[in-house]
Amino acid sequence: MAKQHALLKNGKKSRSGNARGLRNVREGEAGAENASELDRLIHERMRLGIISALAANDSLAFNDLKNLMRTTDGNLSVHARKLEDAGYIACAKSFDGRVPKTEYKITATGRRALERYLDHMEALIRAMRDL
Repeated sequence: MAKQHALLKNGKKSRSGNARGLRNVREGEAGAENASELDRLIHERMRLGIISALAANDSLAFNDLKNLMRTTDGNLSVHARKLEDAGYIACAKSFDGRVPKTEYKITATGRRALERYLDHMEALIRAMRDL
């Protein structure tokens, strides 16, 4: 974030870097719902990666998702559980012979949340470029 502390017209600094641009986003630029707040659940890097990977695939097995995200079993489990608890992803457990198999899919709620998040980020980017 190169413009973390931009000067406003009154000489005060804004942490966001663009009070006018953020106000435009809050007022509904690009149709972003609740654009004054990022979806913090999705905004975290690992969870954004998980939900994005699931949006691009019909489903992913635990190990495939773990390898894709380059993370540990525990880390993936914790982040996937947060997304699952929010209803953004669904988890199906089964057995392939005697080997447990965990499959993840994005839900309709998760897809809508990701779309709102992306709309919000696009609006923020447009607001910053319009300076």
